[in-house]
Amino acid sequence: MKTLIICSALTFFTFTAFAANNFSVADTTIKLQADTNNNVYYQRTVKVADNIIIPQIYERILQLMAAKNFTQNYNDDREWKLIFTTTQDLNINRVYVGDDTDGVDPYTVQFAITFDIKNGRYRYTINNVLFFIPNNGFNKRETFSEIYRKATNTGSKRIARNANTLIASFERYLSVLTDDIRQSVERKADMYSSKF
Repeated sequence: MKTLIICSALTFFTFTAFAANNFSVADTTIKLQADTNNNVYYQRTVKVADNIIIPQIYERILQLMAAKNFTQNYNDDREWKLIFTTTQDLNINRVYVGDDTDGVDPYTVQFAITFDIKNGRYRYTINNVLFFIPNNGFNKRETFSEIYRKATNTGSKRIARNANTLIASFERYLSVLTDDIRQSVERKADMYSSKF
């Protein structure tokens, strides 16, 4: 009984210490959304610590996206909105990046990511996704809507399985990206400290 009380107290104090440091384990699940106009996209609102203000969120997103070589297409520091685009080659070296069990061959994906920032939160929207899939010596271009339709509305199990595998591969990449964004916004890296 004494051991149970001590373990409970230690667990409580550990949890309290993490909460005091504004540390939170965020749900980084990426959820695909589709609207009635056949637009397929990802959108999520992320709440940040109370002590992080709008200009800090804005600056930290700018710094991270520049470090990741995303192209900034739009910024408005009065409306607090940012739009970036990128082209990424994925599954190039599966063993090195941990995708050795991934059934998808290397492919290229192009997309836009929009940030809307308000006090205490930011929303990102990932849309305009294009896949470039190698096919007999050239790249077959497919929109995310086309891939999504194949994954959900096909009579062929093979086509649906291949489309779902491609979507899952892209979502793994997005999960890492959005987790990096969250960590960058919540905890500013030491290299940007003004103290030196």
